[in-house]
Amino acid sequence: MIVARSILKVRKIIKKVKEKKKIVGFVPTMGALHLGHLSLIRKAKKECDFVVVSIFVNPIQFGPQEDYKRYPRPFKKDKKILEEEKVDLLFYPTAKVMYFQNFSTYVEEVSLSKYLCGKFRLGHFRGVTTVVAKLFNIVSPDISYFGQKDFQQAQIIKRMVRDLNFPVKIKVLPIVREKDGLAMSSRNSYLTSSERKKAAFLYQSLKKAKVLIKQKENPQKIRQVVVRFIKEKIPESKIDYVEVADPSTLESLKTIRKNQKVLVALAVHIGKARLIDNILVKV
Repeated sequence: MIVARSILKVRKIIKKVKEKKKIVGFVPTMGALHLGHLSLIRKAKKECDFVVVSIFVNPIQFGPQEDYKRYPRPFKKDKKILEEEKVDLLFYPTAKVMYFQNFSTYVEEVSLSKYLCGKFRLGHFRGVTTVVAKLFNIVSPDISYFGQKDFQQAQIIKRMVRDLNFPVKIKVLPIVREKDGLAMSSRNSYLTSSERKKAAFLYQSLKKAKVLIKQKENPQKIRQVVVRFIKEKIPESKIDYVEVADPSTLESLKTIRKNQKVLVALAVHIGKARLIDNILVKV
């Protein structure tokens, strides 16, 4: 596995790969790799000739009170995992490599970003779209892989790719869960053992919502039931949102039609961790 820290080195390698007509797969990450990331990497290995993974904790997608400084950065462990997975190229830049001191150009999606996490993490998605646009320009992938856990992020990236004519196909893969249903996340490491046990109730609350959707309950009632369940099971939690939404627009649903796809999404603070999860339900 080649480890590149400079943009120029990545571009030189990719140019040679493209000259051989090889398909480049790309998995952008912030490191602290888990089985969710590995599912994306393994899919890329199956479908592509040359696989690139980036590890970059992107400062411009974190708010001033968020966890940029304490976000886990176990680089040696991550590098070993990527070597074992036979990744071809690891791009591991510093913030100085990615952003000039007087950096002042951003990419912003302004519709899907208004909802869900966008209401609570102001500027977050602008940071995400900007860094992903930069990474796409550096890596020039044919296919890029994202996880459904970050459903809103994946939809926003798809919209950016469509609107700005990036020549890359976006693939979104299913959420990988722990045995008790908790969605795998690098931020799960913030949880104490007691909090970790309680965090499993988040997925149970989503399953409860799925049953209610199948029973044709209205979205307002579903939200109320899920919020009550979380507060009962994890009284110390702080809920940012529980939403029943249209998966294509992310707008809140007032009614649910037959044969409609429904997104149930939540964001909940437990201790030092802000956890997100979601399910898609076909009515």
